[in-house]
Amino acid sequence: MLAEVSKNVFLHASQNKALNKAAKKWGLRFGAAQVVAGDTIEHAIKKVRELNEKGLVCTLDHLGEFVSSREEAIEATQYNVRTLEAMGQAGVTCNLSVKMTQLGLDIDRSFCVENMRRILETAKKYDNFVRIDMEDYAHCQMTLDILRELRETFDNVGTVIQAYLFRAEQDVKELKGVPLRLVKGAYQESPTVAFQDKAQIDENYMRIIEEHLLSGTYTAIASHDHHIIAKVKEFAHKNNIPRTQFEFQMLYGFRTDMQLSLAKEGYTMRVYVPFGNDWFGYFMRRLAERPQNVAFALKGFFSK
Repeated sequence: MLAEVSKNVFLHASQNKALNKAAKKWGLRFGAAQVVAGDTIEHAIKKVRELNEKGLVCTLDHLGEFVSSREEAIEATQYNVRTLEAMGQAGVTCNLSVKMTQLGLDIDRSFCVENMRRILETAKKYDNFVRIDMEDYAHCQMTLDILRELRETFDNVGTVIQAYLFRAEQDVKELKGVPLRLVKGAYQESPTVAFQDKAQIDENYMRIIEEHLLSGTYTAIASHDHHIIAKVKEFAHKNNIPRTQFEFQMLYGFRTDMQLSLAKEGYTMRVYVPFGNDWFGYFMRRLAERPQNVAFALKGFFSK
């Protein structure tokens, strides 16, 4: 019960615009520096290069929430373009992850799509891939609709499916051939649209992983759960699914020993590396996911 209350507190805090604004002035405090790789592109590229040298590949995510004007969305688009250019010039092994609300989805759909096209054109120039992050349920269908529209022109774009949603299995079937990142889900959703029980979420997670792998489509399994990872390894071996068809993904700053171990075993291990000064919402959701993360953050805060 206490864990559930704690989770709700952090999830509500993640959506608080006043706290988010204040956090930009605080800087990377309260342990956030352990899970956010700096506040500039230069800081992020340096961290990606360090991870590459350890045998890990990456995806960069310029953090940003609560975009309410075209000017902010254009600025975010330009920043993502510069990030892709910096990655290409640095020669690092790294993709880009983007949130479409940061690019103006809640302002104007066609405006957001044009911003996405600009980002994808830049990625194509550098032979790179862009992942559209899935946000809350209210944005799910429009995200998938835009993805399908974009894939009529670009093959270097995919998205994320969240296993806690009832619709996840059907979405995965309909997205056969599209590179997907499969996750359990990190938002607070209604029981009318999402599983609330951990066992049911885990079961559905494995179901959609197996569905996508068996379809022959490239699959990113984003999980810190060693039980899930062991099951994926066993399933891939049993069904002769080559390691070139899937990768594991974990968040920067979490379970680093397991990340390095998977890379040494010969699996593609991609680290999701967030950066930027708009870190508060992301950090609160990480604290909400597991009670252990709170202790982890406090340890980082008091060790400064």
